Amino acid sequence: MNGRMSLGLLSVVVAGLALGATPRIPRGYVCRRAVHPLVVDGLLNEPDWRRAPWSEEFVDIEGAVRPRPRFRTRMKMLWDEQYLYIGAELQEPHVWATLTMRDTVIFNDNDFEVFIDPNGDNLEYYEMEMNALNTVWDLFLDRPYRDGGHARNSWDIVGLRTAVHVRGTLNDPSDTDTSWTVEVAMPWKSLGEYAHRNAPPEVGDQWRINFSRVEWQIVIADGRYHKVPGTKEDNWVWSPQGVVDMHQPEMWGYVQFGGPKAPQEEFRPDPAWGAKRALMDIYHAQMAYQKEHGRWAANTDELSLGAKGWKGLDGEPAVSLTAEGYIATATALIGKGRKQTWFVRQDSKLWSEQ
Repeated sequence: MNGRMSLGLLSVVVAGLALGATPRIPRGYVCRRAVHPLVVDGLLNEPDWRRAPWSEEFVDIEGAVRPRPRFRTRMKMLWDEQYLYIGAELQEPHVWATLTMRDTVIFNDNDFEVFIDPNGDNLEYYEMEMNALNTVWDLFLDRPYRDGGHARNSWDIVGLRTAVHVRGTLNDPSDTDTSWTVEVAMPWKSLGEYAHRNAPPEVGDQWRINFSRVEWQIVIADGRYHKVPGTKEDNWVWSPQGVVDMHQPEMWGYVQFGGPKAPQEEFRPDPAWGAKRALMDIYHAQMAYQKEHGRWAANTDELSLGAKGWKGLDGEPAVSLTAEGYIATATALIGKGRKQTWFVRQDSKLWSEQ
């Protein structure tokens, strides 16, 4: 879902993420390496696709506090030296779409969306949306909208290949459909433009990726589909965001790139997640503090964070003011006596120097 947040929504985001319960650990997926070339036709029927595991079913974007989605959505992934492959199945009794021009606002239709932050620093990430007519909107963001980010709609995933297969009849209200499946091949050459890391990845690398489905409530009248007046879209996602905003990259899932036998490989949880979560709690609390006081808090005591239940930290996080704003620091215990120091600054850039 693309769009600049209003001040009202920003307040909800700050309250929900800075003052609410500690969010769950994002979901993880081991992406198998494809053995044979794939035909991008939307069918997902090649042997490599059949061996690739399905993800967990999508949930509401806000997580368990909201009802379970009405229709099942799930995804699977593959990769090779040329492409990152994404397949998804969207159960749908009435498959419809209207938009046919590339880079229009696709989520005005029901759609499937992909978000990719290769190095997980919250900045410079890719977004792609597509509808059941196989119309695509691809864009690049230098930073999230919450930090003054701007969408570059002119940016394209050069060499992108997409396909849709409808199990039913598209735009025909007279019958009941089953689902639509999407298949996407994203060239590493294009994804590597702002990756700041190897693309294609090395086996074992992890990228931050999330998926979203926008679903509108509809009625059938005069032989046509119509959105129910006065209703908002549903947002169903792979890894929940905690708020109605996909542009919280720190909550996206982890995709771990494996070999041809990836389903037998275990996903490695991020050992620095506790430090990253602490820093993002500080970031959101600083946003609220700056909004109220017109300045950044000089230390964590001013932020009144309370008991956050952070785990895996060596000591307490710290804040220091800079000419541009602030830098918060937290040190993660990453196993076998090793430590890793992480930082976040006022524009939500998250990084480690080790």
